[in-house]
Amino acid sequence: MAVVLPTPVSGTPMSGLARALLQAGRLSDTQVDALGKQALASKATFIDVLVQSGSMDAYAVANFCAETFGYPFLDFSAFNLQMLPEKILDIKLMQSQRVIPLAKRGNKISVAISDPTNTQALEQIKFKTEMLVEPVIVEHTQLMQLLDKMGQSVSQTITDLIGDDIDGNFSEAESDDLADSANAEIDDAPVVRFLQKILIDAINLGASDLHFEPFEKFYRIRFRVDGVLREVAQPPLAIKEKLASRIKVISKLDISEKRVPQDGRMKLALTKTRSIDFRVSTLPTLFGEKIVMRILDGSQAQMGIEALGYDPEQKALLMDAIARPYGMVLVTGPTGSGKTVSLYTFLNLLNKPGINIATAEDPAEINLPGVNQVNVNDRAGLTFPVALRSFLRQDPDVIMVGEIRDLETADIAIKAAQTGHLVFSTLHTNDAPATITRLMNMGVAPFNIASAIIMITAQRLARKLCSCKQPAEIPDQVLIDAGFMPEELDGSWEPYQPKGCVRCSGSGYKGRVGIYQIMPISPAIEKIILASGTAPEIEQQARLDGVKTLREAGLVKVRLGMTSLEEILGCTNA
Repeated sequence: MAVVLPTPVSGTPMSGLARALLQAGRLSDTQVDALGKQALASKATFIDVLVQSGSMDAYAVANFCAETFGYPFLDFSAFNLQMLPEKILDIKLMQSQRVIPLAKRGNKISVAISDPTNTQALEQIKFKTEMLVEPVIVEHTQLMQLLDKMGQSVSQTITDLIGDDIDGNFSEAESDDLADSANAEIDDAPVVRFLQKILIDAINLGASDLHFEPFEKFYRIRFRVDGVLREVAQPPLAIKEKLASRIKVISKLDISEKRVPQDGRMKLALTKTRSIDFRVSTLPTLFGEKIVMRILDGSQAQMGIEALGYDPEQKALLMDAIARPYGMVLVTGPTGSGKTVSLYTFLNLLNKPGINIATAEDPAEINLPGVNQVNVNDRAGLTFPVALRSFLRQDPDVIMVGEIRDLETADIAIKAAQTGHLVFSTLHTNDAPATITRLMNMGVAPFNIASAIIMITAQRLARKLCSCKQPAEIPDQVLIDAGFMPEELDGSWEPYQPKGCVRCSGSGYKGRVGIYQIMPISPAIEKIILASGTAPEIEQQARLDGVKTLREAGLVKVRLGMTSLEEILGCTNA
């Protein structure tokens, strides 16, 4: 289709796309002039400022270009990116000219482009490939996102990191080990700096875990942010061995052993006063070693109990329990529900010069100055029961056991609680009432449970809505089915749903908040335990005592606008 373009309306240079939009009446003279000046001042392209300013969205621009210039329109979100041809164009050329090769057929090459008036780019591709170029229109935002992603996945990005000023270094001892273990340190420097950048990016994003995953045709790095995994990079597949070796060396692991899983730790110094520990786990897979790193940020334990999300009445019950001179407080929930942070927060509240605190953990995740922390070591014979017996000869006031896994550990912990010590520990159960029956099934005598345990708290972590949240239109019957009482739907509040913005990376959620079921062991519950009662019987009595279920506690957060109904339904049972 032939397009007749008007002459410029001002002294500002006008792009071909601007002329076409002006001729079609999609933009006014004033808009074109203003956008042209903005592009010139910011050294950006016209289509950049057009989309970023909101004058037209990326889809509307792409649709206009396809219709006006007669080129096909491709939705990149529905395109299999693994099918992109390799080694046709250099990543530098693609990024500078804003094009991506899509397919090669004979002497023709199809290229994705968002601005078909960029004839210089098309001529450059034709010159480099010596082929006929067939433009395919794609959305500008999709094109730029993929170009950024491709830049992350090519060795060019690794090399660029050499010149970056990365504020973070591995500890001195680890750096020495790294130098001693590699003869080609200069050649591997980009990989080391790339690893540092990935770790710092994860910390800045608030990630809890990093996953380094090798596959047959690509290598993927993902972060777990607010409980959800998101892909952040696809570095070249060729660096997987070097990257795994770097991580294993600074984690004090055997780099020659690739057949069995290994566990280790490493430290990254961000400033002179702040460093972050990482727990490292390797796993042999079909195409290399998968590595998962858990970020152990000690500042989480310093947040205070207010930041954990307890309701006022729940907080009062909890503070009363941890102020007791003896007894046991159990924290339950699945992996990743925040049990460790809760326990460390309790210990922080009790960590005073006049109190002796000892912990047995596997391993100690956060360093707490003033607390005697012990890593259990089954191979060396330092098990949880051995550590606990030793604690009782160390004049402790407070004992924390990382997890009760067997009858022997449970018996010693309960006896410690019965003999004048305050004991904290965790169990993997679905809710507070089920914890009692779990201990009974382990073989703990009911009278020991009733006399030792003073409180059980079950918990989950729900994603918090970002500030970009918007009201949700949810039928009353759906709210009632979720657990709300009809009288609660009085119009004094409204539920919210995620929207998505730059701050939350489009997810609609930012951060997480705890959902808790706090169950003190009342005299009535003690009687049920002594009679070897079942979990439903304990739950029924807990309801009579005013204990909220996890779902009910979550619905309170929905009423407060802290999270969405969908999130609560996903992380709690009815």
